[in-house]
Amino acid sequence: MTTLTTTQTETKTIAPARLNCLLAEFENPAQIMAAAEKVRDAGYRYWDCHTPFPVHGLDGAMGIQRTILPVLVFCAGAAGCTTGLVLQLFTNSFDFTVWAMVWVTGYPFLISGKPALSIPAFIPVMFELTILFSALSCVGLMLLMNHLPRLHNPLFTCERFRRASDDRFFISIEARDPRFYRSKTEAFLKSLGASAVEAVVED
Repeated sequence: MTTLTTTQTETKTIAPARLNCLLAEFENPAQIMAAAEKVRDAGYRYWDCHTPFPVHGLDGAMGIQRTILPVLVFCAGAAGCTTGLVLQLFTNSFDFTVWAMVWVTGYPFLISGKPALSIPAFIPVMFELTILFSALSCVGLMLLMNHLPRLHNPLFTCERFRRASDDRFFISIEARDPRFYRSKTEAFLKSLGASAVEAVVED
């Protein structure tokens, strides 16, 4: 008696790689400066320049505006200063009760006829809370605004991009940009004088 065993082969569908950006390579700072100005004037929004060293004036060529981070940090510092003042006023100068998860009652701290509201005595705590709020908000907002931490970037899979820390200059235009059309954007980058244009896909 012969037993025939039929083995069924499962076919797995591999999803096509999703395009992340187009990467254009340039050979010197003058080329990337001129190219950045043209990319800016073309109206692209999601793009960046990658250079092995700081290129003076590149931020202006890219049209990068001044960050709002200093204003936000100043507001956080002012909030810290106000918090320190209010905290000390309540705990040392008033005797009313407030609800802060539990009932908390202030206690007037009167010694030798000293004033209950004494700004010079409150300065150390106000100063420390100003620094604390400013430092924490600066680090937190910087990470948030830069979309960090980001442990991986598809550009790291590109062999050509390794020279971005050595002797080559790159411009990357992301596929999510509203003006991005692969064929047109690729032709546009080549017209800027790029020595090579490469598609970078999500890994």
